[in-house]
Amino acid sequence: MASLISSFRRPVLLVLACALALAPAARAADEPSAGPAGIELGLQCWTFRSFTFLETLDRAANLGVSNLQIYVGQALGGGLSGVIGPDLTPEQRTTVKGWAKDRGISLVSLGVTGAADEAGWKKLVAFAKDMGVRTIATEPPQELLSVIDGAVKGTGIRIALHDHPAPSRYADPAVALAAVAPFGPHFGLCADTGHWTRDARDPVACLRQAEGRILELHFKDISEPAKVAHDMPWGTGIGDAAGQIAELRRQNFKGYVFIEYEFNTANLEADVARCIAFFRAALRAPIEDLVAGRVMPPGYTQEIANIWRDRWSSAPGKWPSPQPLLKPDLSNAEFAEGSWAWEGDVLVAKGGGDLWTKESYGNFALSLEFKVEARGNSGVFLRTSDTVNWLHNAIEVQILQGDAENPRHVVGSLFDVLAPGRQKPIEPGAWHRFVIIADGAKIVVHLDGEKIVDADLNQWTAAGKNPDDTPNKFAKAYRDMAREGRIGLQYHGDPVSFRNILIEKL
Repeated sequence: MASLISSFRRPVLLVLACALALAPAARAADEPSAGPAGIELGLQCWTFRSFTFLETLDRAANLGVSNLQIYVGQALGGGLSGVIGPDLTPEQRTTVKGWAKDRGISLVSLGVTGAADEAGWKKLVAFAKDMGVRTIATEPPQELLSVIDGAVKGTGIRIALHDHPAPSRYADPAVALAAVAPFGPHFGLCADTGHWTRDARDPVACLRQAEGRILELHFKDISEPAKVAHDMPWGTGIGDAAGQIAELRRQNFKGYVFIEYEFNTANLEADVARCIAFFRAALRAPIEDLVAGRVMPPGYTQEIANIWRDRWSSAPGKWPSPQPLLKPDLSNAEFAEGSWAWEGDVLVAKGGGDLWTKESYGNFALSLEFKVEARGNSGVFLRTSDTVNWLHNAIEVQILQGDAENPRHVVGSLFDVLAPGRQKPIEPGAWHRFVIIADGAKIVVHLDGEKIVDADLNQWTAAGKNPDDTPNKFAKAYRDMAREGRIGLQYHGDPVSFRNILIEKL
């Protein structure tokens, strides 16, 4: 397994800087979905399976996606009973097509679905034809392919064999390619690259193997080569999303790349927006930059990836994916009742004190976004050994909107200890991103992608004094601060919010 993971060209630890600085809808909707090679972006409606079809249409439009792969069984919504599928009445079909047209969305594919016999396939094909669908993704027994070929003859409908992980019949791309070989170009693959990765297959190699027979894709980037793996924003998993896009561009692939995000997180729409943004950047980038890993996902910095280049290349299989620091119910945190709460995907301070993780952390990379109002004051506490007397037992990365008389009190500073190398102003009411790295005696702070603090705690040898002999307020030498402790978010009496709070242990 380790040798396989080593073959993936995207480093897992690029996720250290994960965050979107822009609103998902604004980010996604300002560019067309077509790429220079005719690659079209689409959305598999299963991504929003907890919503109705009408609600999914609205989400797709909000994200700037204009092509959908629909699936049988999604509730219609809009006050209509029934589900997407061949049993829709003519009136319902007209309504559904009208909803899509009104939002500038095309229904281009159907799947993954099928039927047991010729009559069922003819009914399914007729439904697809009526809805304007061109391709049906399916996983039928091979002995049924001739029946399916007869059902689609003369209709213009194409058949794309989909792969689920083993023991699915088409898990091995060689088997799927052999199955479609006797048929014309209207038979091919719906290549699910995430399922290939789950089976410990290199998705780029599989795409290369299937060149010329790929009709469409369920494009994915996942957390690990295992069936329990989950989707991650494209470019942040182990599936070499950049390499996949580079290979499709090399093949001059013309067709639909569908987002099928099956990890139903609280940040679902934002994660899909990240996929879209990475996809568009990857289509614009030189192919050599994709292969070399120089195309970064939204909110990532090449600088941070480089910090661990030696580590991840020597033992890539040991590195986990980043995890949310806080659970959706905040059960892994301590705070005064009612003082902190999630509002959607945003953690909001309601007043009444700081929030502390129950778990302690030693060496880690912490990525988060924060927002304060004019003159707002807050902070992020690291390695806190005493949450009551935290002042003398925690490292604080300062959050402050505006200026301060003491440069060691401005945003990004190690409070009262080290000023940032450059003061970067932050806007009231705007989201900004910290990436904070604690590795032994090293504390590094990036603000909005720029490294502004690079501290060696061992240089602070005396209590109450900084290396340049300026005073600080701490009762112990900073080098003696605990090298493991709890992470805290400060409520300093001013409104403050956090989101996209991820941590990776080092």
